[in-house]
Formats: sequence, structure tokens, C-alpha cells
Amino acid sequence: MTVDDEVTNLCETYLDNAATTPMCPEAIEAMRPFYDGAYANPSGAHRMARDAMRAVNDARDLLAELWGAEPGEIVFCSGATEADNLAVFGVAGGTASSTVGGTSGGVAGGTSRDNTSNQILCSAIEHPAVLAPVERLGGRAVGVDSLGVLDLDELAEMSDENTAFVSVMLVNNESGVIQPLAEVAEVLAECAPQAVLHTDAVQAMSWLDVAELAGPAQLVSFSAHKFGGPKGVGALIVRDGVKLQPLVLGGGQERDRRGGTHNVAGIVAMAAAAAATSANRETTVARVAKLRDRLADYLKATVPDVVETGVTETGVTEIGAAAASTTDRSRKIAGSCHLCFGGVESEELLFLLEREGVFASAASSCASGAFEPSHVLAAMGYNRNLDKGSLRLSLGSTTTEADIDRACSVIPNAVAQLRRAAA
Repeated sequence: MTVDDEVTNLCETYLDNAATTPMCPEAIEAMRPFYDGAYANPSGAHRMARDAMRAVNDARDLLAELWGAEPGEIVFCSGATEADNLAVFGVAGGTASSTVGGTSGGVAGGTSRDNTSNQILCSAIEHPAVLAPVERLGGRAVGVDSLGVLDLDELAEMSDENTAFVSVMLVNNESGVIQPLAEVAEVLAECAPQAVLHTDAVQAMSWLDVAELAGPAQLVSFSAHKFGGPKGVGALIVRDGVKLQPLVLGGGQERDRRGGTHNVAGIVAMAAAAAATSANRETTVARVAKLRDRLADYLKATVPDVVETGVTETGVTEIGAAAASTTDRSRKIAGSCHLCFGGVESEELLFLLEREGVFASAASSCASGAFEPSHVLAAMGYNRNLDKGSLRLSLGSTTTEADIDRACSVIPNAVAQLRRAAA
């Protein structure tokens, strides 16, 4: 075996699907013609341009069906960051009257009612693509419980007739915890009926029926590379009746809601990936959930001082002389295995795992490689000793039994090595 062969073998254990997924074959095949020959600008008037626009609109129709929207409600953009920014600034940016710039160090928290006109709220665990715009507009954060689930009582207390915009992600990108979006909508219907509800559904598409679960939201963000599509393309659902100010002005594309030449190949591939994901979701979820459970249960059983986030221990069953708890992971998507190891640093742990061919992450992949304290774990109440040792192992449709075998072999040894060095 050559050195290159060894490197190739080591690169097989990819457990960072929450950051990006491998492109599925259907997406690759769908986009190929738009590089090989059908390259015309869809905004043009000639036949080749009309063919390109027809492909865009066919993709729009398919995505609308899969996502529970009308075709005209879909705004194509460059990905989830733009979609989230467009949702916040496009709806809330023109109405917020709080001080621009927000609070130092993050979105303001608190549970007292705020009577500031046109206030903006988001959960404390949102992706930075939501948190940063909300902070810029002087918005406030709603807390979560120890499982990472939004505190609905606090949301009700903070919401009133002056609340204009609320953002609550459908699935958290670090913990994998599913948020109760229908109950959020019920709270707002009672306390802030004029508020526009946005959800970042980026991590949900591979695992959940977003047409149903994101249905209560008037704005919904997606990114293709999280479910087998290419990077650099996404969408924002804007329900009929929601007023949206564009962030990108230009050629009037997307009904004047987002200017710029359409990424035809990306849009077509996103639709193909969404269709394949939806068709295979039930089988994928059942298979991957078993792999995730095996991985999490093994690591918790073999590595001391490790905590799994977003789960509850629902009972204790006597097995001979030992007691074993039953873990309830029903709040999490099937692909999420998020653990905190006491006494280790995430950066050092990830380095050792990479040397052994296991690729994972510590938290969000959008921090330019910086290992900063997780605002998600802080909101959930984790202390810094555990927070600094977080490990996000995210499985996907391509994860295999062999991947889990290697992770189970490598991770305990890496943790033990770091703890011995620190002793």
C-alpha cells in the first residue's frame, strides 16, 4: 500500500455532515448539463435563455411541493447565511426602532417585558447568521432549558403587541435538538399576533418533514449543501402577504426580492437533492438513528466524564449487578451525536482524531476555524470545563457501520491520551 492509499483510507470516516454533506449522485447529474452546454443566462430573451429559465422554474415548482410552499413564495439565494440575513433585515430591518448595534458580546437576554416599539426576538441558540443581524438591530434573545429547547414561558413574557419579528430555528446546528415550532406559533398568535415568524430549517431537511414542521413559519431558510446539494445555493420561503425589502438590488430577479443572475446549475441540483432526500428520508433516518445510538452509547459507556447534550435519562434498569439508564433522544435529529468530554480541549481532540482519519467538529463550522466558547452550550447552562471539550459527531446518509467502528475505536483512546498528558 502506498502513502496515498493510506491517506485515502484515513479520509473515509467523515462525521461532519452538519457542516456539509457529500453531494448526492442525483444532484451531480442534474447540474452537469448546465456546465456542459446549457449555459445561457436565464434572464435573456432567446431560446437558450428561455430553456435555462424553464429549468429554474421547474426546480422552483418541485421545491415548492417538497417544502409546502407556493412556487412564487421561493426566493433563490446564495445559501443559508444570505437567506437568514434576508429574513431578518428584509422584514425586521425597516421596522426596528431599537439602537442599531445591539449589545456588546451578543444579543440581549432577559425575561422582563419590553415595550419598545417593533421589537425583534430570537432564540439564544440561533446560528450566527441570525444572531448577528438580530444583534445589529438591537434585538433580544429568548432563553432555552437544559436540553436546549426554547423556553415558551419566557417567549410569552417577552412577546407583546410591539413584537414585529421572531426567529426560532427548527433544528439546532450544534446539539441537533428540534424546536417546538408549532407551539412557538401558538404563543405568538396569543401574545404577538402581528409578529412575523422565521425559522432556520437548514439542519432539518435531511431528517424531518419540513413541509409540515416548518409550516407555521412565514419565513423559512434552506441551504442545498446540508442535504446533498452543492455549496453556494439556498432559498428563503417568503409566504404570501409578508413584506420583504431586498438586500441585493439589481436586475429585478426573484420578483424584485433578490437581484442577480440565477445559479441555474445550483438551483437544479438543489431540487434534485431535495427530491432524493425526501424519497429516502424514512429509510435513512431509521438506519442512521441506530448508528448514532450505537456510537453515543458506546462512548458514554467507555469514556468517563462525558455528557451527551439534548437528551434525558428516562429510567434505570437493573442488569445483573449494574444499573443502566435509558437515554431518550426523541428531541434530536437522527444524525446528531453531540458530546462534551470533561478535562480535554476540543481543538486538541479534533487534531488527534484527524490524525486517525476521523473528521468531526466542535461546534458551528462558520467560525473560520476559531475555537470560541459555544453560545449554544452556554445558553443550555453547561460549565466551561465541559463546554471546552465539546465534540459534534454528525452522521449522514453516507455514514456506514465501518465509520462508527472506527470512531468507537479512535475516540476513547484520543480522550485518554489527552487526559494523561494533562494529569
